[in-house]
Amino acid sequence: MTTDVLAEFKALIAGMSADELAELDDMIEPELDQGWLPNPGPQTDAFLSQADILLYGGAAGGGKSDLLLGLTQTQHKKAVIFRRAYTDIRGLADRLLEIVGSRDGWNGADKVLKRNGRLLEFGALEKPGAELTWQGRDHDLIGFDEGAQLSSAKVKFVIGWLRSKDPKQRCRIVIASNPPMGGEGDWLIEWFAPWLDPMFANPARDGELRWAYIKGDQTIWVDGPGVTVIEGESYEHQSRTFIPALLDDNPFLRDSGYRGRLQNLPEPLRSQLLKGDFLAGREDHEWQVIPSEWIRLAQERWEKAPEKRRRMLALSADVALGGKDWTVLAPLYEGGWFGPLVKKPGVECQSPDQIALMMLQARRDEADLSVDGTGGWGSGVRSHLKKDHGIDCHSIVFSAASQARTADGKLGFFNLRSMMYWRLREALDPDLGDDIMLPNDKRLAAQLSVGRYTVRGDRILMESKDDIKERVGSSPDDGDAVVMAWHRRAASIKPRSTQPKPPAPRGGPADWMRG
Repeated sequence: MTTDVLAEFKALIAGMSADELAELDDMIEPELDQGWLPNPGPQTDAFLSQADILLYGGAAGGGKSDLLLGLTQTQHKKAVIFRRAYTDIRGLADRLLEIVGSRDGWNGADKVLKRNGRLLEFGALEKPGAELTWQGRDHDLIGFDEGAQLSSAKVKFVIGWLRSKDPKQRCRIVIASNPPMGGEGDWLIEWFAPWLDPMFANPARDGELRWAYIKGDQTIWVDGPGVTVIEGESYEHQSRTFIPALLDDNPFLRDSGYRGRLQNLPEPLRSQLLKGDFLAGREDHEWQVIPSEWIRLAQERWEKAPEKRRRMLALSADVALGGKDWTVLAPLYEGGWFGPLVKKPGVECQSPDQIALMMLQARRDEADLSVDGTGGWGSGVRSHLKKDHGIDCHSIVFSAASQARTADGKLGFFNLRSMMYWRLREALDPDLGDDIMLPNDKRLAAQLSVGRYTVRGDRILMESKDDIKERVGSSPDDGDAVVMAWHRRAASIKPRSTQPKPPAPRGGPADWMRG
């Protein structure tokens, strides 16, 4: 126990009565006999979590492996912990023997510990068919250390044998992992999308329980516990959660030189291991409209931009009335600076006049107003602005035809949506762009990078909003609002006069002012 933790514990018990101290002693004595206790904070939260499937970790040094080992010696009777290769198990085995304080019951050849009525096995899943050797072998805890290094198919196979003959024994799955690297382990982002995927429509809080079942290769999210029956086959809902852990959460490492070593790593490895960023280093799709790196640079420019008064040029709204989508307002200011997006869930937007009021409250400097008129949702907003306030609002129909061409003149566009997104792409291009500054908003970054395109003949066709929604499970409301505002910037800027300036009055400025 560290000095800080010990001081906190002493302060806690200082004011306790004799009866309270006796009760506390009865509560913790069994735990002390077990030889391991979780660190205060996220590790304790993970230890006590009621999730059927828990993802714990993120940053390096957060105590991920220790949690797995501690659970095997405290809460579970028959456990297995998997690593990718057997050579990776050595460090885990050494730490295990430190925790138990003895080599009694340890079989180093088989990587098995039998002690005090508990069984812990170590396994590796690297070789083809390695998962098959665990078929039919029941365990009440199945753990995966560095889960991002493992195949999702192998993980799904072995967790099928999670069970116990003891009806009182809790069964659960714990995945301890750093973020995926180089595309390996991206399945974790799908399995824990409410916490890790910025595109997920209904984000979850750290440690919050959500329910899902797996059908084939898909994770299907549901509203709560129960069973879903499809074509006579039952799928049991299991609870999941994600609890992040950082180096600062580990009292044994946070004040060591380990932080300095992580800080000196190159990107994206630094963000992955120091910050626990599960999205760092992910590779773009070859037909992605806007490269992720260009979006990142635009967000960096926003953070470095000096705070100063800028004139608002355009304010665009992607409108949602009810449902799971969001109403999003994107304000664009002089110098290509986008202000923070204004967002409200669609379920809280019940009428067009409510959204019209949102736009009026966000508007500055008589900025140009526009709404998405593709599905007709924006027509009511436009009507209220015009009828009740005498303010014009432009309707943008994404499916409308476009006669524009790319900046190099080589390609045209199938529709206005394709053109608007491509214009933003051109503006974000570090070699050709306008130094746009985008707010540091993870959901916005995800939505701007999610769209894909095809080239048919000599024209560019971007995915529709509905196609994106079907593919990723949520609507790109933030991204659409931004591209609309950028599209309308030209209408909001008065062109400079091409007429020659009149000659200056004779006699100098003072004489002119006097008339």
